[in-house]
Amino acid sequence: MRLYPLAMLCLLASQPVLAISFQTRLEKVQWQVEGDQFECRLAQPITDFGAGVFVRRAGEQVTFRMQARERWLGAGSATLLAAAAPWQPGRGDINLGQVSVGTSEVLFNSSQEQGARLLTGLLEGRSPLVRHRTAQGGEAIEIRLLPARFNKAYNDYLGCTAKLLPVNFDQVRQSQVGFPGGGVDLEPLAQAKLDIILNFLKADPSVNRIQLDGHADNGGNRLTNRDLSRRRALAVMEYLKANGVPAENITMRFHGERYPLAPNNSEANRAKNRRVSLLLDRAPMAAPAAPAETPAEVPAEPPAEAPAAPAASS
Repeated sequence: MRLYPLAMLCLLASQPVLAISFQTRLEKVQWQVEGDQFECRLAQPITDFGAGVFVRRAGEQVTFRMQARERWLGAGSATLLAAAAPWQPGRGDINLGQVSVGTSEVLFNSSQEQGARLLTGLLEGRSPLVRHRTAQGGEAIEIRLLPARFNKAYNDYLGCTAKLLPVNFDQVRQSQVGFPGGGVDLEPLAQAKLDIILNFLKADPSVNRIQLDGHADNGGNRLTNRDLSRRRALAVMEYLKANGVPAENITMRFHGERYPLAPNNSEANRAKNRRVSLLLDRAPMAAPAAPAETPAEVPAEPPAEAPAAPAASS
């Protein structure tokens, strides 16, 4: 019997689309929560694949990532969905858009909006679902997390996030303290910013170098501006030292009006230029040198003279 083209299309459309599928059996689903004051993670292992992980860093909102033990997914754009459960008739999947799949162990990181919507979906019984193509052959592939046993794990995750610091290292690594009033004393807003940095330094002692750079606007002559920038940097340094930062961890420079953030053509711009910049870094701690064993008959070499420290920039 001859099939007309329209009938043939209908027949093909009615056939199920086969896809390679990864998900953990319902009775074996487990959620894992771990973290500290810098980052919290909520993960579900996926049998024979890897894991789906919600990650929230200090100072940021949650994102979702997929980790794989082998390279199953091809590079390119995959579709991320909050899929309705089979036992929820009448509810459709929510398409959350595309994610860019790479070739490392972490296949992708979602946006913060996508991560938040996936968490909300799990609370509603939906499943995070990734649809893409395999790296070898290009067959359709689906990776699904299941919402089983989620509420208890989610409460544990919330307990972790409640202890996160307000900022992470990337957010405080380069900071600025303003002196908009034109003086050299720390204003309340400047002290509040420094207190946030101090709390981070106490939590992460590996951050052991702070460079301060004082700046001024062009309101005075060069010598006056340079002195103002020096006194502003000194005010920040003294505040840090008074709150437990070792003096040897701090270096200070001052530049006068040489490096403005904005043109000095209005009061608002001049206020932006009256500032101290802070640069935080992690420097390896030098191990104490072992005393050299010098034979008695061989005189010890005199120590090399240390180079002079560079003069402060104006």
